[in-house]
Amino acid sequence: MTPVRILLADDHAMICAGFQKILEPHYEVVGSVGDGRALLKAAAELKPDVVLLDISMPLLNGLDAARELKKTMPHVKLVFLTMNTDSDIASEALRVGASGYLLKNSLASELLQAVDHAVRGVLYVTPQISRAMQQTFLRDPKAANRLRHLTARQREVLQMLAEGRPMAEIAGILAISHRTVRFHKARIMEELEITTNAELVQYAMKNGIISPD
Repeated sequence: MTPVRILLADDHAMICAGFQKILEPHYEVVGSVGDGRALLKAAAELKPDVVLLDISMPLLNGLDAARELKKTMPHVKLVFLTMNTDSDIASEALRVGASGYLLKNSLASELLQAVDHAVRGVLYVTPQISRAMQQTFLRDPKAANRLRHLTARQREVLQMLAEGRPMAEIAGILAISHRTVRFHKARIMEELEITTNAELVQYAMKNGIISPD
C-alpha cells in the first residue's frame, strides 16, 4: 500500500521536527515549511495527501492558506495543530475545509488519531474544543462576517500590515504597486470599520490572523 504523504507547516522548526518524529513510523513526511506562502508552493510541488498546519504563520495565516489549498487541491486533507483554543477560530477552520483540529498540548496518540480520521474521511475535533463549540456562540458575528467579505488579496494585505511589514515590502512580496497596497489598506479599514493601525492589529489578533506572541 502506498504510504500516506504528509506535509508539515509551522514557523517553529523544533515543533516540526517533533511532529515528524511522531508521524514517520506511520506515514511519509514529505517536507516542512515555515510560512503560509511557502506552504502553497510546497503543496503544489509535493502533492501531499495530508497537510498538518498551524493557524498563526507569517506572510499567510493557516486559515487563508487552507482556503487557497482547497481551491487548487480539493481532495487534500487539512489538520490544524495549534495553540489557539478559540472555538470561533476552530469553527472557521472547519468552514474552510479542515478535516481535523487539535491543540499542540495534545498527546502524540491524539495526533495520530486525528491524521487517521482525516485519511479515512472522518472529521476529528479535540474534545477540549468541541465542547466549547457546543456551549458558546460567536462573540462578534458582525465582525466575523465582515472578515469573510474581504477578498483573498485584502486578507493577505491585512495580515502583513498587522505583522508590521512596510508597504514597500508588502508590494514586493505580492508583486503589486505601493499605491495598490495603500488602496487595499483603505478599503480594509473601511470594511472593518476601524480607523487606526492599532485597531487593525487588535482585529487581526482577535480573528486568528496573527499570533499575539
